[in-house]
Order: sequence, then structure tokens, then C-alpha cells
Amino acid sequence: MSKFIYRIKKYYLFNATIYKSTGSWYMAKDQNGHVWRCRIKGKMKIDHAITSTNPIAVGDIVSAAVEDEKENTAIISKVQARKNYIIRTSPHNRNQKHIIASNLDQAILIGSIKNPRTSLGFIDRFLITAEMYDVPPIIVINKMDLLDEDDKATLQLYKDIYETIGYKVYAVSAQENIGMDVIQHLIDGKQTLFTGHSGVGKSTIINQLLPQLDLRTKEVSDWSGKGMHTTTYAEMFDLPTSGAIIDTPGIRELGIVEMKKAEVGGYYPEIKAHAADCKYNNCMHINEPKCAVLIAVENGEISPERMESYIKVMDTIDDKDY
Repeated sequence: MSKFIYRIKKYYLFNATIYKSTGSWYMAKDQNGHVWRCRIKGKMKIDHAITSTNPIAVGDIVSAAVEDEKENTAIISKVQARKNYIIRTSPHNRNQKHIIASNLDQAILIGSIKNPRTSLGFIDRFLITAEMYDVPPIIVINKMDLLDEDDKATLQLYKDIYETIGYKVYAVSAQENIGMDVIQHLIDGKQTLFTGHSGVGKSTIINQLLPQLDLRTKEVSDWSGKGMHTTTYAEMFDLPTSGAIIDTPGIRELGIVEMKKAEVGGYYPEIKAHAADCKYNNCMHINEPKCAVLIAVENGEISPERMESYIKVMDTIDDKDY
């Protein structure tokens, strides 16, 4: 009896980190490495103002109480304040928000030049979101073994655009195990989100880093040229030494939320650097006279691709929705 009571008291109230979310149930690991199946019951306290389609996300630290020790089940009563998170518009309703993951040291966008092509616009929306929520971003271009000369020129364009403004860009081939040692070094000791379109090789990369997982992978759809979804729910995996990877379902579109038009330029480093020299304080850098940003584009100081991306993002934002 005493041993049973002691174990209940030991775990009756505890903090744990969410490793997997499957809708109504969550897999959480406490500070002793014990895994619990958790759910929400009744009113739950959340130490932040954000409302989303998923009140609990992978990476969250939660307070929970044992429900059934033999079944390893617990009830979540509180979500601790998040240091940061990555958020997107809900895939089911553009007026709602969905938290991809929280409490991140960095976020890696996995992209590819072909099969499928990751657009500059998609990369830019990822960078904006990461900048907005204080998550250091890294760009990894996979499948470099598939590139012909034209593709290599496109890869160099991507590198030139983003490295010039201060972002890290790495080219790898998970299939051929090229550059994976660099990725291993980048993630060691850190909690890292991996995201990107379906079919870019995200699961293959993770399998190279953590071969014991043997994550399912699928080829790119022949008829659509787009990747097939292999990951259904976000899930975190511990690294052998320290740190963790958070794998996420493939994203077709990354909608930006909680942003006004006047704020967009502040999340483009090169636009922000020139904006202070514009004639008007409220310059939107579209067609205003004596706009220092537009002059910088003409002078080759800001890439036309990034400026085109900025204008497209501006067109998608309706201040009335904010």
C-alpha cells in the first residue's frame, strides 16, 4: 500500500512536455522521462492570450494530474506560458489560427528546387512568421542530387537572395547522405521544428538523423507533381545526446495571421533597413513618391523577387480581419 500511495503522490501533480497531439489525446513526457496519455477535462487555464483551433500544441509545457496510474493517463489543467511558437491560418478555416509547435530554439524549413518546387513566396511567408514570433529560422534545400544545371542556377539564386539578407541556407541530399552532418550539428542540443511542403524529403532527412524512427515516406505524386502527406500529426522526437526534433505534417500553404499591412515591411530585414529613409512615415512601399525602398530595388540593393513577394503578401492581408 505504501509503495502505491507514494507513486501516486509522486506523480499526482506534475509538469510535462507535449510530444504528440492527436486531437483529443496528448502524449506527454514528465521530467523523469515517464510518458503519459493526457486529455483535457473541464476548464483549463492558459497562460497566454492567443486563441487557436488547438489549445495545446507540441512543445507546450503543461501541468497535469494523474487520472489512472496503471493506464498512464492524466488530466491537463494548465498550459504554461510559451516563450514562442509558430502559427498559421487553420487549414480548415482561414479565419482561425492553428499553432504548429511551441517553445522552439529554431525552425528549419525544408524545401526543394524540383519534385516539388518550393516557391520563394512560401519561403518568405515562413520567414515572416518566424520573425514575428521570435523563432530563429534556417532554410534547408533538399534533393540537390536531382538538380541539373538550370536547377543549380535556381538554387544559387535562392542562396544569393536569402544569404545576402542574413539567413542561413544549406543544400543537402538526404537520399545520398550529403550535408547531413551539417544539419546534425545545427540541431544538436536544440528543440527544432522541421516543416515544409509534403514531398520535399522531410521524413527522409529525419530518418537519416534518427534512423531508429523509420518514418514513412512516399514519392511525389506523378500526376500532380506535389508531395504526398506522410505525417498525420505533429510529433517530437528526442535526439540521442540532447535536444529534439518536432516533425509536422506537410503544409500546402502557410497563411500569415495577426498582422496588419503596416507591419509587414518590418519583417523583411532589407525593407526595414531602408524604410527609415522614406519621405513618409506611413509609407507602404508600393507606389509612394520618394520611397527609399523602391529606390533600393531600382539600385539593386533589394532583390526584385523579394519585393514581388512583399507586394503579394500585402495583397493577402485584410486589416479588417485583424
